[in-house]
Amino acid sequence: MVKMRGDYGYLSAIDWPLLPYYGVLCLIYVLFAVTWLGISAWQWRDLLRIQFWIGGVIALGLLEKAIYYAEYTNINNRGYSIYGAVVFAELISVLKRTVSRMLVIIVSLGFGIVKPRLGQMLHRVLGVGALYFILGSVESCMRAVRPRLDASHENMLAIIPLSVVDAAICWWVFSSLVQTTRTLRLRRNIIKLSLYRHFTNTLIFAVLASVAFMIWSIKVHRLTDCLSDWKELWIDDAFWPLLFTIILFVIMILWTPTSNNQRYAFSPLLDNPDDESEEPMLNEAFDGMKLRDKSSAGTTNASSRKQSEKKQMLDKFDDDLKWVDENIPSSVADAALPTFLDSDEEIMTTKFEMSKME
Repeated sequence: MVKMRGDYGYLSAIDWPLLPYYGVLCLIYVLFAVTWLGISAWQWRDLLRIQFWIGGVIALGLLEKAIYYAEYTNINNRGYSIYGAVVFAELISVLKRTVSRMLVIIVSLGFGIVKPRLGQMLHRVLGVGALYFILGSVESCMRAVRPRLDASHENMLAIIPLSVVDAAICWWVFSSLVQTTRTLRLRRNIIKLSLYRHFTNTLIFAVLASVAFMIWSIKVHRLTDCLSDWKELWIDDAFWPLLFTIILFVIMILWTPTSNNQRYAFSPLLDNPDDESEEPMLNEAFDGMKLRDKSSAGTTNASSRKQSEKKQMLDKFDDDLKWVDENIPSSVADAALPTFLDSDEEIMTTKFEMSKME
């Protein structure tokens, strides 16, 4: 039996940087958990549902980093891995990524902030989450039991479907953000619109950073015959948890529990389209009815009054649109996504929002 032990333990030179790396991330997540729990306990009366989701993601992230750190510490001290520990850590990581993606989808749809419920869209969110968890579990388990640079067909068959699902989720999120921010602009809700702009810019940064890193990693570690930068291989595993931690930190700042939490919550008086559409429905109900006037002069006055009110309504509508264009510029997402993304349903929703302003 041959034992190979370095100056720092049994871990290889490629994997050893991951030991202090996961130790630092574990401390960061402990700080996240303690801070979020303390603030949530202080503002427990005004908590939003999305803040419970964020707490769950922090808890899963802390559990994941603790398992990884314990596993690398055990390998470094004893020279062998606990059976199934790495696979269990990968499954926890996939569960965390699944919950975080479902959270981003729900936020982009405006749940709890623009609309009180998701309706039929909830089944789609759960279906996408289940599909991502299954594909992610297969890919993570294969990556855990195979060599690091194994380029076999089985690994590619596991990576490609997961990448397609990730791209579809990204498309869904940004198209939903465009629709949600458009609704907030029409309703002149500046506070929520500012929140969603920061959230959109954060996601755009994450996408650009991911694409840039993937191009660099493929060029340096895959498209080469002789791998000379083997000391940088650990970055392939370290980049994604770091990027996720940065995004989670920004989301924690945007949705920090405060005494003014309810300004971000859904308000039936301001955000409920059903209540706003009741008055036009009442007017339409009396369109076919005629009122008896005692003289023809009364009929003429009523007609002129009606035309005057209609003209004032059109003028107000034009002023509202002009105010939106002058005071609320388009966000980065509107510039990044072309207008041909609008489906028929989104166009009808936009027309409905504009009709409510009348």
